[in-house]
Order: sequence, then structure tokens, then C-alpha cells
Amino acid sequence: MPVIHTHVSTPLSAEQRERIKTAYGQAITAVPGKSEGWLMCPFESDMPIYFAGDDSKPAAYVEVNVFGSDVPRSAWEQLTQSIMKALNEELGIPNDRTYIRYTATTDWGWNGSNF
Repeated sequence: MPVIHTHVSTPLSAEQRERIKTAYGQAITAVPGKSEGWLMCPFESDMPIYFAGDDSKPAAYVEVNVFGSDVPRSAWEQLTQSIMKALNEELGIPNDRTYIRYTATTDWGWNGSNF
């Protein structure tokens, strides 16, 4: 039950969104027990994002949420590299204008109940 929610300041075409989603599907396997089969990827584009008081350059904020409680730091580090690579290659968003927030939780609802 991972979710990778991506907020970017740039426009995002359907083709770019598909390529980023595919990269995320491969990247999420860095987290033990996670796969693209349960991955949700909401995207928000053309958002005003101020980074260091400046919104004139591309920027991104990404939230990664997973069901569980014991995610190794190395998994998050691998995800950071993969997510930033995809955003840089597809949208030209520099790594130094991207924040990624990671959350693992044992409280997760789906299909009318909780896991």
C-alpha cells in the first residue's frame, strides 16, 4: 500500500506522467514487500512552489507513504535517488529544488476497513 504523491511546479503531459509512474513502479521495490501492484501515484502539476523564496525555477515536493513500520533507511535512500532521477530526466527539476517526505504507518484503510 504505497503512495507516491508528486507535486511539481512544471506542466506535466500524460506521456511524462506515464514514464514517471513507470519509474516509480520500479523504484518502490526498494522497500521490502512493496510492489507496483499496490502503488498509487497521484500527480499535481503547474503548482506554484516557492523554494528559498523563489518560484522562478522548477521545483518538486513528493510525499511517499507506506503501510508498515520498519523501513530500512537504505530503502528511503534508494527511493530518493530514483524519484529525483525521474523528475530531473522527465521535467528538468533539479535535485537541489526537490524535497521528499517519507512516512510509514500501521494505520491504513482500504476497501471499507483497515489493515
